[in-house]
Amino acid sequence: MGPTGQNPPQGNHTTLMGFILLGFSDVPDLQGLLFGVFLIIYVIILMGNSLIIIIINVDPSLRNPMYYFLGNFSSLEICYVSVTVPRMLIDLCTQNGSISFLACATQMYFFLVLGATECFILTVMAYDRYVAICNPLLYPLIMNNRMCVQLAAGCWVTGIPVHIGFTYQIFSLPFCGSHRLNHFFCDIPPVLQLACGDTFMTEMMIYVAAVLVVTIPFMLIFGSYVKIISTILKLPSETGRAKAFSTCFSHLMVVALFFGSGIISYLRPKSSHSMGMDKFFSLFYTIVTPMFNPMIYCLRNKDVMIALRKFLLKWMVL
Repeated sequence: MGPTGQNPPQGNHTTLMGFILLGFSDVPDLQGLLFGVFLIIYVIILMGNSLIIIIINVDPSLRNPMYYFLGNFSSLEICYVSVTVPRMLIDLCTQNGSISFLACATQMYFFLVLGATECFILTVMAYDRYVAICNPLLYPLIMNNRMCVQLAAGCWVTGIPVHIGFTYQIFSLPFCGSHRLNHFFCDIPPVLQLACGDTFMTEMMIYVAAVLVVTIPFMLIFGSYVKIISTILKLPSETGRAKAFSTCFSHLMVVALFFGSGIISYLRPKSSHSMGMDKFFSLFYTIVTPMFNPMIYCLRNKDVMIALRKFLLKWMVL
């Protein structure tokens, strides 16, 4: 979102008690269909990620750093989608998009914190693959239990204090008379559109935060995979190359989907923003990508598929 200095006043400044999320009110005939589709997707996300967490914890062959971080990632995905999707389903069902000022700020805060955590965990997962493939002899020493716990804990807590101040800064702005958010959750662009007066500093903060939380992790992941691919291509065995590529491919797909849609949403110029496209990209990184992640990690990973078959066979026998 490009800085423009200030938003034009749209009326007298008011102390808002809440907002109205317009959601998908522009397609009233599709409300029932959208509710059914999003409910099915939400159930798929919960079941898929819960299944990954269960099989990682019950199968001894998956107790290594790569799957430890995958378990963290699946737990995060459940939390991440639960910040926005249940509220969206309620609004579609009741046709009432009213949300209090505090609830809107709280939703934005947890969405930003969990989104940042996802960026950090994807970066740590890339680092894990880098060490495993580029320094295999040192891998058990570097990625020991203590290091894994510290890396995971750092991913979960780093964004907490930063986004408290960030959310406070946004909701401390004076708002104009309109309180209709043309979105399905309290995201930054639609909330800022209702702000009056000088928003330059807030918009610059958004750019700085996006660079720190999105761009830098993406560049670290990109650099890790340049080294990883270079190392894989030097492996003498074709079987070894195929196995190494298979363990990295699923992670690369998830990174491309999540970071691609996030960068387009938050770093493209403000002049190119439209509410229709903003909703589309938001749906992509809040719902569509989390739905595909369990499928990508299961279908593209032989170890997970073997563990899944063993788990399902065990329950069928019981």
